Amino acid sequence: MSRGRRIVVVVAAVGIVSTPLVWLLNSPGAGEMTGASVQAAVGILALLWAVFQQPARGNGPRDEAVRTGRAADGGNTGIRRPGGRGHGSATAKDTGEATGGGANSGIDHTR
Repeated sequence: MSRGRRIVVVVAAVGIVSTPLVWLLNSPGAGEMTGASVQAAVGILALLWAVFQQPARGNGPRDEAVRTGRAADGGNTGIRRPGGRGHGSATAKDTGEATGGGANSGIDHTR
């Protein structure tokens, strides 16, 4: 879990427990009981949202091809991400020569 999500979880947990608890310990009226219930429900929803949130795009694996060899006739010495799949970064530096049809020595996002 990322640092930002941890902060949201902690704040939500504190919000879930603190204010409704204070209200409920002081002999609440109907309005305070309703407010405490709504606040607890919103806090629980925020907590669940933070826990089940998917990682942001761009935080995936990092692919790197450095000083690769020569690729010929459909060969690949770089990074191939068919259809642009993958969420992390891709970097190609000082790659080798690519000759022939479909050869790749860099980053290929086709098919």
